Amino acid sequence: MNGESRMALKAGVALLERAIDYTLGSLRVVTPAALCRVTPCAGWTLERLLDHVTDSLHTLNEAATGHVGPHPRSTRRRRHAEGGNPALLLRDDATEVLGTWAGALAGDLIFVHDRQLTTPMVAVVGAIEITVHGWDVARACGEHRPIPPLMAEELLDLVPLFVTQADRPDRFAAQVTVPAYAPAPDRLLAYLGRDPNWPSCT
Repeated sequence: MNGESRMALKAGVALLERAIDYTLGSLRVVTPAALCRVTPCAGWTLERLLDHVTDSLHTLNEAATGHVGPHPRSTRRRRHAEGGNPALLLRDDATEVLGTWAGALAGDLIFVHDRQLTTPMVAVVGAIEITVHGWDVARACGEHRPIPPLMAEELLDLVPLFVTQADRPDRFAAQVTVPAYAPAPDRLLAYLGRDPNWPSCT
């Protein structure tokens, strides 16, 4: 891996680390009683969202090794059931991902099913998804945890490269309209199909 690629990977990993740190804060407010609550992800309960974040973290952990394979979702749900509060398991998973990616500087290409992606690309995609779901979790729990403005600015510069109309409405909902002068966290959420003023149902 040349110097330019190494720098890109280090930047991507640093962004992913900040995204996970932010989301760890959101996971701390999750309680078993909140798992049935609705979330900014239309039609998803908090429990289902946490299942999805578990999938994402496992995929990121594998991606750091160079290959992503299929996972039986039922196995992951059993882990949740055995652990009581899935947020506690997610916090362990997130910490593991941080450690794995910190040592992923030697790789160059990651195979995701039948596609090849560079490691910086995967790190950025992971940062986008983990960040927005961290916000989703906090809002579902009635917490106001804005995405850090500087991180939102960085993600805003990158997100159009990785989230396009082809990703809507399957991966992300339609873009929400916000004022052009809205702060970066609100514009990022809107681009990813979230209403920045979404009210949680408590």
